[in-house]
Amino acid sequence: MAKQIEGVYEAILSCAKKEFLEKGYRDASLRVIAQAAGTSTGSIYTRFGDKEGLFEAIVGPAADQLTEMFLKIQKDFHNLSEDTQRAEMGQYTADHQMRMLDCIYEHFDEFRLLLDCAEGTRFSAFLDKLVDIEVDYTYKYMEVIGCESVKSGLITEEFIHIVTTAYFNGMFEVVRHRMERADADKYIRLLNRYHMQGFTTIFNPE
Repeated sequence: MAKQIEGVYEAILSCAKKEFLEKGYRDASLRVIAQAAGTSTGSIYTRFGDKEGLFEAIVGPAADQLTEMFLKIQKDFHNLSEDTQRAEMGQYTADHQMRMLDCIYEHFDEFRLLLDCAEGTRFSAFLDKLVDIEVDYTYKYMEVIGCESVKSGLITEEFIHIVTTAYFNGMFEVVRHRMERADADKYIRLLNRYHMQGFTTIFNPE
């Protein structure tokens, strides 16, 4: 087996990130990436399998980190007592949203790729996975507190899905608008307040 040249792997990733950000996954060229990295397309296939494998090598760790973090946040909250969930839901959500924002800003370019450049890959459904987790655990919370709007059928899973999708799209606008971190903090805190006020009407309908 031929020995891989030191530094080529990293060069490919760097050049691929630039190409994907500029052109998106579908229009990105492995030939252009290989030339920029000073290697061959065969070298890319050897290391990453194919173009989607290369894209996954760039965005996969960040996507997995945020998804796993979010799922753990939800599970930990669900394991709290009913009284604690009722008392701390708003503050718990706000505090952990900032942890997620830390992760996003630590991997800012990767999330730009996930949001706007992933069409044609399995990562095009990245936001949908977060929404599905939120919908699932919102229902769990509503069951814990005995939410009448669910029991009566007033609030449906479709409606919860719509509201949650709108929230996550709003959250990731900080990436799409390339906000400075300080501005993003303000935006997310305000978005959380808005979101929680809206959910109050769902959890406690008149």
